[in-house]
Amino acid sequence: MESGDQHGVAGHAGQGASPGIGGAVPPPPSHAPDAGPPSPHAQEAGPPPSHAQEAGPPPSHAPDAGPPPDGAGLRAVAAGMLNLAGLGLGYALLGRWGRAAGCWAATAALLFVALPADPDGVPGGVLVGYLAVLVLAAADGARIARRSALGGSWRPVLAAGLGVVLLAVPAGGAVVYGSARDEAREQMLLERLEGGDQRVAAAARQPFGAAKGEYEKALGVYRALAEDHPASRAAKLLPDRLKAYYDAVSAPYAKKRHCEAVEPLTYLRTLPDAVGERLLGTLAAWPDEPLAASLYGCGVSRLGAAAGGSGGGGAELGELLRTFPDSAPAQQVGPAISERIKAQVAALKGAEPCAATAVLRRLGTTAAGLPSDRVKALRADADKGVVDGAYACGVDQFKDRKFGDARRTMTDFARTYKSDERVRRARDIAIAAEIAADRPPAGRRLPPKGRPGGARMELVISNDAPNAVEVLYTGPVTGTVSLKACDGCRRYSGAAVGARQACRTSGRSYPKARLRLPAGDYHFLYKHGTGATARVDSYSAGSKVRPGYTYTSCTYVIERSPFGLDLPVLPDPVRPVSVPRGVSPSDAGSSR
Repeated sequence: MESGDQHGVAGHAGQGASPGIGGAVPPPPSHAPDAGPPSPHAQEAGPPPSHAQEAGPPPSHAPDAGPPPDGAGLRAVAAGMLNLAGLGLGYALLGRWGRAAGCWAATAALLFVALPADPDGVPGGVLVGYLAVLVLAAADGARIARRSALGGSWRPVLAAGLGVVLLAVPAGGAVVYGSARDEAREQMLLERLEGGDQRVAAAARQPFGAAKGEYEKALGVYRALAEDHPASRAAKLLPDRLKAYYDAVSAPYAKKRHCEAVEPLTYLRTLPDAVGERLLGTLAAWPDEPLAASLYGCGVSRLGAAAGGSGGGGAELGELLRTFPDSAPAQQVGPAISERIKAQVAALKGAEPCAATAVLRRLGTTAAGLPSDRVKALRADADKGVVDGAYACGVDQFKDRKFGDARRTMTDFARTYKSDERVRRARDIAIAAEIAADRPPAGRRLPPKGRPGGARMELVISNDAPNAVEVLYTGPVTGTVSLKACDGCRRYSGAAVGARQACRTSGRSYPKARLRLPAGDYHFLYKHGTGATARVDSYSAGSKVRPGYTYTSCTYVIERSPFGLDLPVLPDPVRPVSVPRGVSPSDAGSSR
């Protein structure tokens, strides 16, 4: 509390009384002093004090002017240090309770903001503001104490010592708060680590392609912990977390799903470049061996598969040979393909020679595309098997009455492998298959391999059509002949007219073909070419050739309405068709 008391006023000092902060105060004089020079501390003129009046309480404030009371410096230090502790004790001992309450409010506000401890600590602005309040309070307390002359039991030395001791309160609080803040930061980092673990666990339940983004985010969490907080408890747990991470990503490999494992293992192999080997440790090189094994296992499992599906294993085996050429799996690629080729060559004698041939083709293509000369050489073994397989496939198709497929297969065989000794028979099978596609009885058995001996009968085929004709036949012998278009010949207006007039015009030279055939049952297919009768279909017929006869056949074309009525030749859409007359001894003819 402030006061206007002056230094010269003092109370009685009884015996044994302790001196105040300013030292012992002498008793007042019993009468007015003699005239003399005025004391610098003398009060202004006024009524003299009564000798019987007792002295009042000591002054509590220093005057605004004049030297401070004795011990002012020590009092100022003590009050300033007590206020610097943040508890406002300097103000309390000076009796300035309003100012003390202000210090308490500032400290309470700081505690409200700081607690509970946050990983980021107290905001810098709040901390600077609080320190400014403490410094101002210390300076203000020191100023007030310097002008105060309070007596009583307050000892400046004791107060200063107490201030020094109490300075440990904010210092200790700062230490405790720093420890709490560090623990909060550790807990925050552990929560981040747990968040990364949860991402890994969620990603492990999905295919790698769909979960790759989650894996990358989890790895980003781990990398940030290692780089930004390497000394944290969370960072020390990273080796175990990264091992779990690798186990989750490579789970298909552990389950022996090699094709599915290739993509995630390839991803793991890129991580050393992305996050650094220091973080990964021994895990950095771990994916090499599993990836090589998976590339081999996947590639071999796809050998011979259709290119539209898995690509025949060439992509995986090629990657293996390029990336890990010296690995044990890479050394097994050649033997694996060779064994597969041998197995398919053996399968050509089984029930599905066409399927085995297709596999051999793909095996040869795969071998030729791999980056290894030793493996490329296996293409020759596959191609040799394909030759045998193509022939076996055509025969099997004919026996299965797939005549259209048999014709295409054998025709391709004869064109592709012209030097093969089976080319002639392949052509016979193709001819028989084409006839059988229109006349199934022709496909009851394969054409004979050899040529029968004995007598042969002559068959003369004439063409009375304005277009070229190809005649295919099969029986004891198989073959084909072609007849040129007949100049001046025309289409007949009806079947009866054609039967009476075909190949009988006097003086006309009809294109002819002469065949010498062993006796037996034959099947014929007449194929009319393009030109005037481009819309005429092919026609097939069966005949029996007997010993001792000669035979003739005539082919011609008539116009017929879509309703089967014989009509004069009309423009489109009238569609010409063929009408058979059969093959018979002597003058009999076959016509269309």
